[in-house]
Amino acid sequence: MMKDLLEKGAVLQRDKETYAIAPHLTGGLITSDQLRIIADVADKYNAQAIKVTGAQRIAIVGLKEEDIDSVWEDLGMKPGAAIGLCVRSVKICPGTTFCKRGMQDSVGMGTKLDGAYHGRNLPNKLKMGISGCPNSCADSHTRDIGLIGGPKGWTVYVGGKGGVKPRLGDKLCINVEEEKVTKLIENIIAVYDENAEGKERLGDYIDRVGLDELKNKLDLENFLNA
Repeated sequence: MMKDLLEKGAVLQRDKETYAIAPHLTGGLITSDQLRIIADVADKYNAQAIKVTGAQRIAIVGLKEEDIDSVWEDLGMKPGAAIGLCVRSVKICPGTTFCKRGMQDSVGMGTKLDGAYHGRNLPNKLKMGISGCPNSCADSHTRDIGLIGGPKGWTVYVGGKGGVKPRLGDKLCINVEEEKVTKLIENIIAVYDENAEGKERLGDYIDRVGLDELKNKLDLENFLNA
C-alpha cells in the first residue's frame, strides 16, 4: 500500500495519518487556471495547507488517504518526482524570458531538460539548477548539475548538493553553447548512471574517482572542441 501511495506522489505527513501531494510544475511556471484548480481541489478535500516548495512546486498538504485518487483525477495534473532515486526538480530562474539580468534562456533550457529527464531512475536523486546569469538564482552551485548563463554561453557545474553534508559543485567547463550543453548533460547523466557505486550521489562519485576521471569518461576536451 505504501509503495502504491509513493507512486501516486503521496508523502505521509508528521501526523502519520494524512498525506501531501505536489503536482509537477516545470520550473514553477503555472497558469491562472491551474492555480484556480489547485485552490478548488484543496478546498474540496479540506487540505490543511497549500505550500509553495523549494523545488518550485505547490504542495497540497493534509489529505486523507482515501481521497488521493480523486484529488489527482480532479487536478488533471501529473505528480512531481518529489521522492525516490530519480531526477527530481529542475529549478529554473526567469532568465532572458523575464529578467533584465538574464544572459541565457534558462526557461527554455530548463523546460527542455525537465521534459527530457524529470522522473528518470538513477542510482540516487539528481537535481538540476538552471540560472540565466551569475547571480545563480536557481542555486546552480548546490545542484548535482548546475548551469549558469554568461554572455558567451553556459558554465557547467557538477556534484553540488545540500543536505547534512553540503557540497559545492565543481566547475566542469565554461562558455558552452546551447546546442552542446544539452548533449553534455546527457553524457554526464549516462556516466553517472553507469559508474556510481550503490546509492552514490554525483558529487560522491566525483569525490571517489576525481574530477579528472569524470572529464576523461566524458572525453570532455574533444567534445568541446568538436
